[in-house]
Amino acid sequence: MTEHEPDTPRHPILFFDGDCGLCSRTVRWVLRHDRRATLRFAPLGGTTHTRLGGPGASEGGSTLILVRDGEVYLRSAGVVRMLWSIGGVWALLGGLLWLIPLPLRDAGYRFVAARRYRWFGRADACPMPSDDTRARILD
Repeated sequence: MTEHEPDTPRHPILFFDGDCGLCSRTVRWVLRHDRRATLRFAPLGGTTHTRLGGPGASEGGSTLILVRDGEVYLRSAGVVRMLWSIGGVWALLGGLLWLIPLPLRDAGYRFVAARRYRWFGRADACPMPSDDTRARILD
């Protein structure tokens, strides 16, 4: 078994805007589809995000951030890596998205991100996670 540095997460962590309705729905969707329980989740600006040095903090909370093996993936690259982590048909979808040039993928990501509150609203409250998922949601 490989030893990890204290600040290197053992699992990929998806950092998200906890106030965003779309972001919260995405986390719930991933929890349902990530059958291998690979991903962990933490809000941007939370304890885990701060402890790891605030990866992607320069984005101002307007992006999905995935940290995996010490690498930081922002915007559409984070979405692609998230899909790859889920596996199955979702990994195939991630591969197809990866074929789209990064500037175009990120333009689409930014278009949705700029309108996410208008289209999906704010997350009023987090549903209580089940015992199975509670350990995957970090502070």
